Amino acid sequence: MAIAETVTPIPVGLSRPPDVEIVIPVYNEEAVLEPNVRKLRAYLDRQFPFTALISIADNASTDHTWPIAAALAATMPGVQAVRLGDKGRGRALRAVWTVSRAQVVAYMDVDLATDLDALLPLVAPLFSGHSDLAIGTRLAPGARVIRGTKRELISRCYNVLIRALLRNRFTDAQCGFKAARAEVARDLLPMVSNEEWFFDTELLVRAERSGMRIHEVPVDWVDDLDSRVDVLHTALEDLRGVCRLLAEFAAGRGRDRAQSVAGHPMAGAQLARFASIGVISTVVDLGLFLLFRPALGTMAANALALALCSLANMGANRRITFSDRAPFRRRDQLLGGLAVFATSLALTSLALLAVARIGETTATADLIAIVVANGAAALVRFVLLRAWVFRKNRHPLGRR
Repeated sequence: MAIAETVTPIPVGLSRPPDVEIVIPVYNEEAVLEPNVRKLRAYLDRQFPFTALISIADNASTDHTWPIAAALAATMPGVQAVRLGDKGRGRALRAVWTVSRAQVVAYMDVDLATDLDALLPLVAPLFSGHSDLAIGTRLAPGARVIRGTKRELISRCYNVLIRALLRNRFTDAQCGFKAARAEVARDLLPMVSNEEWFFDTELLVRAERSGMRIHEVPVDWVDDLDSRVDVLHTALEDLRGVCRLLAEFAAGRGRDRAQSVAGHPMAGAQLARFASIGVISTVVDLGLFLLFRPALGTMAANALALALCSLANMGANRRITFSDRAPFRRRDQLLGGLAVFATSLALTSLALLAVARIGETTATADLIAIVVANGAAALVRFVLLRAWVFRKNRHPLGRR
């Protein structure tokens, strides 16, 4: 997506390209944009040892965000603003990072949730050549985080899920505080397909699989209570992104260092098919849950929707994911199916009870709980199906 407007491409106060360019993606942030940009600019001028440019990237805001950004760029040294015609954090970062003349490119959220004192530890390893990328992490020892239980649970479950499926080593994929050497970013960006929230995860996964070094900085983080992120939409988008990467790596595309799971050459392809079926199954499960919830209540609606989807899921995995292992034992299918259903039911029920316990009683909160719990149970289900229900038979005809 081309940049629709650019203000002060060579900002006042910078006679040469900056050492660091910090992008702040924004969408309808008229209330906090000006005070937080001024706060960041003041910090950079007083305490940051490198020359720095702030680039406000407006993602097609519909309020007064763009006029405020343009005014800041026109009047404040070391600030520029760009406007894009479409939403998407990844789209904003790609647009600005691609044309940056800085040595290091970075981004942070407009709420300044990360303590600014972490900025120097973030970029220092990039200037020294120690690392190719650097990320803030809220999940490593030394981090201090203030945020709600729901967001904490979702974040931890998501990072556990992607580490299990994509086998990455970094701890926090979605912290809005990252940096890269500019030439590294330009090499990676053509490999990254996603333009929205999954952009961060895909960028880091591709960097790691390309042998690049990622430095992690434990951060002090205070969650934004006015966040406009649609958590359910983001969770579903992330699951789709994970499935896409699994399918790509299983097909041999990308620089996949681990082309099999548990040493089996077919497991990667099976896992990709399983994950794709899982995403479709989860979407159907959510729809049935919403349909049944008004009449049956939360727990009964979850159980009924999950039972129906488990039957369809089992059939799809039998015909698609593990078709190369037929024929299957009916006893194993019955017992294994019950075990898979019981695992999913237990985890989703616990997640719904946890959400209710913290006072979240909306349908959206319940949907998020189900998505997160199903994601956490996915690897368990895959192992059960592969190792037990649809395992290879020793005898050619099997035992029916």
